[in-house]
Amino acid sequence: MNKLQGKIALITGGSTGIGLATAKRFVAEGAYVFITGRREAELAASVKEIAATVTGVQGDVSNLADLDRLFAQIKREKGKLDIVFANAGGAQFAPLGKVTADHFDALFNGN
Repeated sequence: MNKLQGKIALITGGSTGIGLATAKRFVAEGAYVFITGRREAELAASVKEIAATVTGVQGDVSNLADLDRLFAQIKREKGKLDIVFANAGGAQFAPLGKVTADHFDALFNGN
């Protein structure tokens, strides 16, 4: 039996990396998956790669209007949402010895 059969899932940042791998696993376990991504080309390629029970929705999860549009689409198409895998994030990179309080604050205030 598929563990996620009949479940509707949303994976933010689902067009690459951990988000894409998670989307593939959720689909394999029976879920219908919505994935988000900011870059249309990567999102379309990921939807094509998964190739089943997935919808890509272009948008930025830090933009409230994009989130409203995303949740309206999920409600319109599926009527419910069972699982949210909040995968999207951001960072500022610096060598370990060069990390400042500003780097730390920017990361944690954003999350």
